[in-house]
Amino acid sequence: MKIIVLIKQVPDTSDERSLDMATGRIERSPDSCVVDEISERALEMALRFKDADKKTEVVAMSVGPRQANAALRKCLSTGADSAIHVCDDGLNGADSVWTSQVISTALRDSTFDLVIAGSQSTDGWTGAVPAMIAEYLGLPLLGFVDDVEVSAHLVSGQRHGDGTVMKLHTTLPALVTVTERSPEVRFPNFKGILSGKRKSITNLSLADLGLVASDRNGSGQSVVVSTNAKPARTAGKKIVDDGAAANDLAEFLISSKLI
Repeated sequence: MKIIVLIKQVPDTSDERSLDMATGRIERSPDSCVVDEISERALEMALRFKDADKKTEVVAMSVGPRQANAALRKCLSTGADSAIHVCDDGLNGADSVWTSQVISTALRDSTFDLVIAGSQSTDGWTGAVPAMIAEYLGLPLLGFVDDVEVSAHLVSGQRHGDGTVMKLHTTLPALVTVTERSPEVRFPNFKGILSGKRKSITNLSLADLGLVASDRNGSGQSVVVSTNAKPARTAGKKIVDDGAAANDLAEFLISSKLI
């Protein structure tokens, strides 16, 4: 079985994030970017299938700037067998539609049995790209599932809702997205880190996929209309207990619509 895991590099949510005021986009310095946690959970799901069947091949795929190469290299050190990196200036500012079209084209040129992705990235939160990819490729989609089981010709999983659990299954090939309920990714060991440096990453441009930036047809790019700098924090109101502190505190909470 061949499993392709869609990987996204995002700004680290544990760091202070800021906007580029000229473009209105999040600043993405190489030192502040990491593999998205939900992508790591998708990778862990694929690696568990590989643990159960050594013949399983796991490929990490990412569409992103040159620095996303580091995210793929980490996936290789964790256990992925190879990686595919689509990198092109024509992808700058790509929206969900253009991104899903490019990923779909890259997947169409690859053979696979299963595609696993995170349900939604921490920098976009649209949750739409996997569904668009499934539509482009005509694949069945098992979205927002917490656990996944794969047999020779079938993939199944559970989706938790408001007090309900849906049991889903479909035939392969298929696309699956996992949630935060899925297992956390394992840590790469020393042997994995060394072998990850030797594993191959296939670098592709839009031209390699038979695409050009003009295929966007005037769309396909997220445009920020306006940006405003985050206002500086002001000192809070200090209440000194002179016997009426309780009333002052209650009035403050009421005026702030906190109670």
